[in-house]
Parts: sequence; C-alpha cells; structure tokens
Amino acid sequence: MSYTVKNEDKLGAILFQVQDDLKQLRCNLEEIAISEKGKTLDVQALDTAIRKTESSIRKHAEDYLKTVTKQVLVLPSIEDLQKKTVQLPKWKPALESIPDMHPQREDIPGASPREKHKSALTMRLLYNPGHPNNRAIMHQKFGISLPNVHKRSRTAAKHHGIITGPVVSLQAIEQKGRHSLTMLEEEMGTVPDTSLLHMSLQHKAASLHPRENSYSSKTGLIGSKFRCLKQLKWETEPGSTCKRIGRECTPLWTTKTPPPSTTSKSMDHRGLMQGTNGLIPKSPQNLPVPVNVSKYPFTIIKGQINPMATDFCHFKQSFRLCWSSVVDALEALEKLLRDFAVPLAKVSGEQLVEFGHGWENGWRKAPPVISLLSVLENREEVLGLVLCPGQRYKGVGGIEAAAIHIQSCWRRYLARTAYLRHCQRKWAAGTIAISWLMHTQMRRVRKALQARRFRQLENYRSRAQHLAANWKHIQSTKRTIIHIPSLGYSQSQRLSLRGFDILQNIQISRLCDIRDKNVEVIYVCPRHLEEDILHYYTSLLKCDGATDGADTGATQASSSVRRFVILTPEAVDYFPTHNMCLSTLLKYSPRTLKRIRNLIQGKQTYIVGGVAHVDDLAVADELGVPVLAPEPAIAQLYGTKSGGRRIFAGAEVDVSPGQGDIYSLNQLHETLAELIAQNIGVQRWLFKMDSEHRGHGTAYCDICHLSCHNWALKEYHRYGPELWNTKWIQESVLLRYLDEIPEWLARHARPAKASFYPSWACFLKTFLRQGGVVEAYPPSDSVTCLTVDLLLEPGGEVTMLSCGDQLHGSCQLETIGSTVPQTSVHPETLHSICMRVGQFCLQRLIVGYVSVDLTTFLNHNTMEQKVWAIDLDFTYSDQLAMTQMLLMMTRGTLNGRTSCLEVPVREKCCEHQIAAKPPVVNRYAVIGSHLSHSNLSMLYHNVFFKMCKAHGIGFNRKMQQGTVFAVYDSSERCRIGMIAVSEDLQGALVTFARNLSVIHQEISACKTQGETNFKELIKDIEDVLQMTVQNKMRAVEDKPAA
Repeated sequence: MSYTVKNEDKLGAILFQVQDDLKQLRCNLEEIAISEKGKTLDVQALDTAIRKTESSIRKHAEDYLKTVTKQVLVLPSIEDLQKKTVQLPKWKPALESIPDMHPQREDIPGASPREKHKSALTMRLLYNPGHPNNRAIMHQKFGISLPNVHKRSRTAAKHHGIITGPVVSLQAIEQKGRHSLTMLEEEMGTVPDTSLLHMSLQHKAASLHPRENSYSSKTGLIGSKFRCLKQLKWETEPGSTCKRIGRECTPLWTTKTPPPSTTSKSMDHRGLMQGTNGLIPKSPQNLPVPVNVSKYPFTIIKGQINPMATDFCHFKQSFRLCWSSVVDALEALEKLLRDFAVPLAKVSGEQLVEFGHGWENGWRKAPPVISLLSVLENREEVLGLVLCPGQRYKGVGGIEAAAIHIQSCWRRYLARTAYLRHCQRKWAAGTIAISWLMHTQMRRVRKALQARRFRQLENYRSRAQHLAANWKHIQSTKRTIIHIPSLGYSQSQRLSLRGFDILQNIQISRLCDIRDKNVEVIYVCPRHLEEDILHYYTSLLKCDGATDGADTGATQASSSVRRFVILTPEAVDYFPTHNMCLSTLLKYSPRTLKRIRNLIQGKQTYIVGGVAHVDDLAVADELGVPVLAPEPAIAQLYGTKSGGRRIFAGAEVDVSPGQGDIYSLNQLHETLAELIAQNIGVQRWLFKMDSEHRGHGTAYCDICHLSCHNWALKEYHRYGPELWNTKWIQESVLLRYLDEIPEWLARHARPAKASFYPSWACFLKTFLRQGGVVEAYPPSDSVTCLTVDLLLEPGGEVTMLSCGDQLHGSCQLETIGSTVPQTSVHPETLHSICMRVGQFCLQRLIVGYVSVDLTTFLNHNTMEQKVWAIDLDFTYSDQLAMTQMLLMMTRGTLNGRTSCLEVPVREKCCEHQIAAKPPVVNRYAVIGSHLSHSNLSMLYHNVFFKMCKAHGIGFNRKMQQGTVFAVYDSSERCRIGMIAVSEDLQGALVTFARNLSVIHQEISACKTQGETNFKELIKDIEDVLQMTVQNKMRAVEDKPAA
C-alpha cells in the first residue's frame, strides 16, 4: 500500500509538471509572435489547442486530488526536519506500518468560486467542534465517528479542569480502527485560512486534564521576563479534549497509533509544521520540546515595515477584519523599534493580534515595553538591545532625547542642590532659633535663679543680724533648734562615697541637745528609721534625770520625749540613688517643710546645718528662720586646705611648713623643691586636696627615696643651720631636687586611701584640677593629733565645746574616734590657740560651729613641744555630736579652759536627810563614731544589745561610767558608735578595746572575719596605752627630783 501511494504522488507531480510545460510553451509562442515584426503567424489555433489541453489536464488533476483525499495519509517523519533519529516509544499492541504521504499546500489552479466557497464552509464547520454538523461532516468525509461532547455525563466532566482558549481545526482521520491525523490540501490551499481570525475572536471552553494523568514537556523559555508557553500534553485515556500550547490549541485524541515505520520528506517547511507540529505521539519519558512557530510572521527592518512584503501582505489579508485594533499596536511597536534603532525584529502575527485586542480592551494608555516586546519572536535579542545603556539615543530623535535627558538631569541637579541648600539653611535656621530660644530661656532661668539666690542671701544676712542682736536673749529662753546634718560636698565627692545617707545620719546624737531644758530639737533624718532605732533613742533620752525621784523622773522623761521630733523628707523616696545632700532633699520636700513651719510657729528657732551648701539658704528662706553658719561662699573660700592656712596665718598660729593654692605640675615641683631645701629635716611630705575630708584626698611621699637627699644633708651640715637659709647656698641643692622630684613622685608617692585613688597618677589629676596644698609631716616618731570644736557665737564670743585626741585606724590620716578630754597639749596653750583662731574667723564674718585640727610633737633639736594647726572645718563635727551624747549620759560638763570632764556623782543618803549637792568628779571617755564591721549586719539591734548585756557591756548611771552605743540605720547595720567612760584615761581605753574585742569575737568566726576597722583601732589604742604608761612613769620620776 505504501508503494501505491508513492506512485500516486509521482503521477500528481507529472500532471503538475505538464501543466507548467504548457504554460511555458504559451509564453514562448507569444514571444515568437512579437519577434516576427508584422509577419503573419496563426498562433490563435495553437493557443486554443493549448487551452483545451490545460483544461483537460486540470480536470484530470482535480479528479486525481478528489481520489487522493479518500486515502489515508500518515504523518511524515520528523527526522527530515530535525535531522536526528527519533527514539521509538515502546507500545504494547503490535502495530502495522501505515503508508506515508506528504501534505500538499500548493493551490490547485482553476478551482471554481463555488468549489472554493463550499470548501471554505466545510473547513469552518470542521474548525468548530461545537457545530451540530461537525460530527456529520467528519463521518462523511473521513469516516470518523466522534463522541457526543454535549451529552457526556457531568460526573466525567468533573474530573477535568476547564480552560478558555481558541478553537483549532480537527485534522484527524481514522480508518480501520487506526487513528491518524492529516492535513486537507484542497481546503488549505484553495481558500484563505480564517481559522486564526476565528481563533482571535471566538473562545470556547475546553476540559483540562488532571495533572497526574497527563505528561508535559516545556516548549522552551522565551526570556527571563516573559511568560513561558504552556506544555503540550498527551492523553492515554478516552474522552480527553484539547490542550493549549502557547496560543495554539490542538485536540488530543486517545489513540494507540505507533510512530511511522517510514519517513517522508516535506515539500514545504511551513506546510510540514502546520500539518505535523505536535502530532507525533511520544513516550511520556522522552517528550521533545515543541517549537512555537508563528503562521503569520513578518519582519520589521530598522523600525519600518515594507507594506509590499509578501509576509506582511499575507498577515494583513488574514486579519483584515480586525485590522483596526492591530494598527495601533503595530504603530506603537514600530515607534519603539525606531526609537531604539533595532535593526531587525521578527513579529509573531498571532501574538500581535492578541496584544492588540488586549490593548484595545483595557490598555488605552501607552503599552509597557516588556508587554510590547512579547509579540516578537526574537524578543531576547531585541530586549537586550533595548536595555543596553544609551541605545535610546541611537534611534529616531535620539539627539533630542539625549539633550532633553541632559537638561533634565542638569535641572534636577540644580533643583536638588537648591533643595539641599534650602534644607540646610532651614535646618540651620531652626537650630539657631532653638539655640537662641534655649539660650534666652536659660538666661531667664539663670537670672531668675540669681535673683532668687540673691534674695535668699539678703534674707539670710538680715536674719543673721537679728540673730546676732538677740543671741543672748535666745540662749536664755526656750528655743527650737532644727538640726540638718547635711554634707554639702561636691557632686563628684558625694557620688564616690558609699552609704552616703548613713554618713549624714552619723550625727543623730544631736538629739541630745535636749539635755538643756529650754531646747526643743527637730532632727531632719536622711533616711527612714525603723521602730527599733526610734525606741532605742526614746529610751535613751528618757534616762536623763530619771534617778532624781519617781515622780520627778517620770515627769522629766515625758517632757524629754515631747521635746524632740525626727522627720524624714519625702524626697528621699524620689531620689534614692542620687546621693543628694540633706538640704537639697529637704528643699524638694514641701510636705516636710510645711510640717516644720507648723512646729516652729511662734517660737525662737534657728538652723544648725552641716557642711555648707547653697540649698541651706533656700531651706532657711522657705522656713523663714536664720542659719547659725557662715555664708556658703565664705565657707567654701576658707573651708578648704588653702583657705585654712590663710586663716591660721592671719591668726598668727604655727602651721606646718608648706604651700597652698597649687594648680599646676610645674608649680608643684618648684614648690616642693623649695620646701624640701628649706626644711631639710622633714622626712615625709603630704599632698592634700583643697576639698579633702577624713583623709580621702591625701597622699604622701617619703624623702628617703630621694637619691640626692644624703648629698643635701652633707651640704646642710657643711654650711650649718645659720648659713643654710641663704638662697645662693641652697641654689645647687634646689636644682638637684628639681631634676629628681618628677621621677621621685611618680615612683614613690602613694595615696593614703587606695580605695578612692588607686595610683598617684589618678590622685595627681584630681589634685591639679581642684587645687591643694603641700605640707610637712611632723618630724617626730611620736605625733598626736587633736580636734577642738568651737562655737563662734553671733554675739562675738568664742566658746570651746569639745576637745579630744584623735584615734586612727589603718590610715594614720583618717580619724575614727578620739579621747575626751584631750591630754596631749597644755590647756592654756590650747585655749590661746583656739581663741586666736576663733576671733580671726569672727573678723571674716564666720559664725557657727568650727572644728580645728591640731598636731603636736616633741622637737628633738630643742626638746620643746610644738603645736601646728593643720586643718579648719566650718561644720558640726562628729566628735561634737558624740560629746553631746556623752554629756547627756553623764550629766556632766566639759571645761575647755581646763580640759576636764566634770561629772556629778550621787551618794547614798537617808530618807530623812536632805540631799546635798552631789560631788563632782573627773571622768575620761573614749569616743568612736566610725566603727564598722560587716558581720554586724547579721544581728538585729535588740539581739546585739542583749549580747552586750550578757558580757557586761553597759552604762552604770550611778557611777557615771560604762558603755553607750549609737546606732545609725536598721537595714545595713554595719556601722555603730560607741562611748566608753571611766575614771581615768587608761581605764577608758581598756574598756573601749575590750568591748571591740568581745564584739568581734561574738560576731566573727575563724573563716568569716569580715571587713572591719576594729583591729586597727585596737592596735592604735594599745600604742596610746603604752605611751600613757610611759608618761605616768616619767611623772613619778619627776616628782622626787622636784
């Protein structure tokens, strides 16, 4: 059968060749007739014969074609197109070979218009599967019985998805149970193909197969920014419908047609692709990628379409019914290609038509470039060219576009620059305006504060004058004293102190001022006190005079309780970690101030503060009472180490060799060199900051580490003491000292309190910033320091309130306690010094409580006692506060002129005898106000007092001797105060040391000694005891000699 088809193909070719030969013969005869130049030649007869022959041949050719259309044509092998061997799929049923015929596309000349119309109508019906006559025509022409699509069950339809796509012609022929597809050459060649026009205008619903029952393969990527064509899918189950491939849709029949056994070559590549594209069944595993080839492609060269080009004319003729919508898209595409100077663009006609319809329906604006380029077959090359930088300026109007772009960029740059400049100026103007507003606001606030503080200062001065004028009257009548134990240090000093509120509360024993019957005390406490502390001090203050008689004692006890009040500012809760001084906290506590005003209303009242601060004036102005203290500015001027030296120099009191007001390193080196040269016998030099307190800002350096000091001593002994003070003699020594002092200080200077300043560099930095003094340490092995508390009365009198020899701990420059009264300096000498200092302070408008620190030692050269004034503080000292507790407990008096503590002692008498005035005896006391032990926090105060009572630690009211404690807080409980009273100094020191030892042993274990200063203080007390024993023995030896 295959051989017969091949012979029929040759016969058709012969008929067409004969027809062409007759046409060529007629043309040759016409040329012969023209070339005869007037000669007679009977050509008409020959032309008639040729026409009859052509008509006969045409008729036979038509009959032949009709016969051929009744034969079964198999698909040509795709091997001829792709030049590669097709892998035969493995089909289970045995298949026979099917004859192969090439589809013919050439137009059959001579077809009548009626036949053309009938053929076109038939093709339209075949292209429309939904037409009622479609199944009948398929059965009549091709013998194919199609299933009734409209009558299939809904259950079967549910298994497939429905998509909307173009309807495509059914070109399949089924013979003898075998299914095959072919192209109808007669219909395709004789009439224009209107299927694409129908495809673009009419859409039908086609069933979509389930994903798991279909096999797909990609048709290739059009580009990274373009959509991919949908995959071609083959069905192996009956009832499947067409699937969409790109913009074409082919019905997929459930066939078992094997691949052809023979190959045939195509006469026309386009006819081959139309007739065979996607119709060869492949195995699901090896499905090739189909090629998307347009049926109506045309080219655009350099952005221009040749209207006479065959491909464009064919495209235009095929879509003439919808040409109005295609023209707009085509013009937009031409303009785009001209603008970007695209040399060649291949346009897919079908995609252009679809794009034109979509643009007409909803894209009235200019189409996007990517969507417009999607209609091109070589879109990747064109897109790469379009996206190339600068390509726009190579096309039509490129120079103008470049000029516009440059101008726009330049204008944008100018506008951006102007905008940024405007923003900067606006920001600058805003900043200047805000700064000016802040400046003016701060200026107004500063002026308001200055005016307020000046008003407060004026009020302070006026009240101070009233206090000075009425001082004697106030002291003799009932009065109220507001005790504010504020430590007005600088902010840096306050922040560096741990437990600052406890330090301010150490002077809680100021409550003992109520021992004067005319005094009421309002004590402002820097922290909230628990009930145990309040109960302790209430019981302690009731004991005063309780032994005079039952009724009298009870009355006095109740009156004592009513004469003191403890208040805590509410600002303590607002600023728990700011380490504010107590005056500042009270300033921001309106409720406490209001209560104080209510308590002092109609009473003679004055304030006794602590370390002077500007907020003292604010509190006094709020309460409307005077302050028994100097002005804060005067206190800051003379309360420093340098200011104290000026006071001592003005009072003509001996001071240690030194120099104050040092603020630079060169000044320090030069001053130190001069002092060392002038005082060659001094072995240690002290460096004290102006704002130093309790030895925290003190450093020292020993002269023994200075290498040239031995040479200087030789020079001193060579010239002698009389000539040594001559400057020209000291010049060489001074130069040597200047060379070695910087290194000497850097290597051997040590801060006294390493916890505050770990190194000399840290100390020196603060020292030069705040200023300070350089002083000589007394050149003696036995040095005693003492503290004297003075009251500079506003009336102009100086009263000595307390005096005591200092006790030191680990640091010899830090005072922990003292022995009262002092025994190291003759009372007359001490009184003379204190009076001179007090009177000079009154000349400088300094009033209130003043604390003077002195040091005494024995000069080995003259064997005379030397007394140097070393420090001056304008504050209510801790020693004075503890002395008030001592005087209240013993009901004694401290005579500063004789340095004696006189205590009345009651003797036993009969009931009928009148009690005489009790005799007065001398007592000695040891005071410790800064005793600390970390293990004390393990005991509550009531447990601690019971422990002390068990060991016999207590105070005997009848004998006026024993031990009294001062407690400061209920939370940490690490610090306490203690007073030991005895008949002599040695007994008081022994009692004090024994108490410390007992407490330490009770609260400490072998492995938990804790942090304490008990041991260092006990060691210092032992040294004092040894010195006391030596002094007694020396006194005994001196009596017989006298």
